[in-house]
This record gives sequence, C-alpha cells and structure tokens, in this order.
Amino acid sequence: MDGNDGALASSISNKISIPFPVRVAYHFEMVKKHIFIVEDESDIADLLSYNLTREGYEVSVATRGDQALVDIPRKKPNLVLLDLMLPGIGGLEICRLLKAKPETAGTPIIMVTARGEESDVVVGLEMGADDYIVKPFSIKVVLARVHAVLRRKEKGPVSADEILKVLDITINPGRHEVVCGKTSVELTASEFRLLHFLARRPGWVFTREQIVDGVKGEDYAVTDRAVDVQVVSLRRKLGKRGDYIETVRGVGYRFKE
Repeated sequence: MDGNDGALASSISNKISIPFPVRVAYHFEMVKKHIFIVEDESDIADLLSYNLTREGYEVSVATRGDQALVDIPRKKPNLVLLDLMLPGIGGLEICRLLKAKPETAGTPIIMVTARGEESDVVVGLEMGADDYIVKPFSIKVVLARVHAVLRRKEKGPVSADEILKVLDITINPGRHEVVCGKTSVELTASEFRLLHFLARRPGWVFTREQIVDGVKGEDYAVTDRAVDVQVVSLRRKLGKRGDYIETVRGVGYRFKE
C-alpha cells in the first residue's frame, strides 16, 4: 500500500465505524395455520381463541352452525374445532356436510364434546372427523391435539406397501413380517392387517366399524365383539408392546402416538 492508499484508508476508517463481529439477521415469514372454532359458549370460544393465537395460529370463530357452514368453505381453514351442541345446525350435521363437499372434505375436524356423548363421537368419527376432545378440557391437551392432527395431515398416511417403523415395531407388508425390537412376532393374517391398519395412523381413533371396513372390507359380516377378540389376541402376542394399542372407552381403538 503506497502513501496515498494509506491516507485514503485512514480517511474512510475515520468516517465509518463498523462494529465487530457483524451479526446478520435473517427473517423468515412463517405461514400461519388457520384454525376455525365453532363454539356457542363465549367463554370457551375466547379461551380457545386466545391460546391458539398465542401459539401463532390465525383464528376465526363462529357461534352458530349455519354461520360456520357459510364461513368455512369461504375461509378455507387448515383445521376446524367443532362443538357438537350448536344453535342453527348441530355439529354432527356440520361434520357430515363438510365431509360431503369436495372443497372441504380434506379439512381436519376435531370434535369438542360433553361427557356422555360417546355415541355422537362414534358417529362423528365414522363421518370422517379426525379426533375429539371432551369437556371440560385442559388447554394443553387442545393445543397438543391440534398440533398432532395438523402434523398428521401434512405427513399423510403411509402407503399400504411401504415398510412401516413406528415406535420400536417394524411392519413389512410385503413379507408379512412384524419385528418388535429385535424379536420377530408371528401373527395371523387378520392380526397382521389389524396391526398394520392402526399403526399406519398413530394417534387416530378408529371405531370398531371403521376397523372392520379397513381390515376386512366394507359390509364384511363380523361383529364388534370379534374386533375386541382380535385386539386381545394381538396385544398378547406383542407382549409389553401390546399397550401400544390403546382402548378409547365407548369409541374404539388407536395406536399409541
């Protein structure tokens, strides 16, 4: 560097102060998931709305069933929290109508029910609802269920022919093999189909009728009691991992998430 260059550098350094180290901040705008709450009790609606907003969700609220049917197709939410006891149109009918329309059929629905409405839960699940929450509920449970359903929706179901690894169980449909840890487990064809059906969607609650349709095919002549017998046998063969198949009282079964 000659004298002129040194003078120029000295002049610049006197005019510009550059802090060290330099921190460069990168801002990424996250796309908010939109949750639509259908709830006629204002205190519950406010509680859900406040906590979901705090978690970073965009939230819409409808207090009547007929209002929800107009707003949901228009706003296209990522998930619906649906109370069953509503003025205008009941929650079960809303669920049926939303699942019947192509534009809303894929929208996940979590039903919010009062205790003693187990029969309604069964009907709702068979109509296509994804999960349910019982009042009175913990807001932590609601947030966890919302997150889990949205995650499952993004992930999608595992292909029927794909090797499935869930918890410490590996299921290979092509070879009809089940390995728990490092131990192979011998299952009958029906037990294998039952395990595979439940394990493809961990956390999803299935009614006995849905299990029969999924494992045996629609209109297969088998009783609910037969499903229970198959579950008992499957749990026994899985040993300590039999607890992975959880009983949802009054509704059906799910595979542990």
